[in-house]
Amino acid sequence: MIAGLDWTVALLAILGGYLSGSIPFGLVFGRLFGLGDIRKIGSGNIGATNALRTGNKPMAALTLLGDVLKGTIPILIAWNWGPVAACIAGLGAFLGHLFPVWLGFKGGKGVATYLGILLGLAPIGALVFALLWLGTAFLFRFSSLAALVATVGVPIAYALWPFPEAAILTAILSVLVWWKHAANIRRLLAGTEGRIGAKG
Repeated sequence: MIAGLDWTVALLAILGGYLSGSIPFGLVFGRLFGLGDIRKIGSGNIGATNALRTGNKPMAALTLLGDVLKGTIPILIAWNWGPVAACIAGLGAFLGHLFPVWLGFKGGKGVATYLGILLGLAPIGALVFALLWLGTAFLFRFSSLAALVATVGVPIAYALWPFPEAAILTAILSVLVWWKHAANIRRLLAGTEGRIGAKG
């Protein structure tokens, strides 16, 4: 048992979440739109930010929506077994996005899926994330910095709500987001990170 949750339910939750999270929407939509493998352009990432670098905004928007929903949907299903099951499904979805088995465990950075997980758990987290992201992006014009700041605030918000299961989950996810943004952090410190809206 995990906090009163049957092991079978916990296993189904994390596997179901992983399979959902591992769907590489950027790659799928890139090929459906005739744009080829988006891993061969820009950062080589499969997420919406790199999808936008193709210049195809509808494809990038669909990628963003898919990456959000693949975090939300397994959580909404797992809520039938309670908050612990929902959090386990969220963890599975996030790990699936970061480490998809279909792509040799090389996935995205997880920001859109992180947001989708917040929407599935409790929208207050998504609201805090959005406010921090938008405020930081407006002030400093760095998408990566905005994501890093937002992921610090969310676990605190859930701890104060209180929603301890979500606070623990998002603290873990936030550490993973920071780890996946290691290169961005180095560029931010060096003053070479690209700003939002910058060309070239």
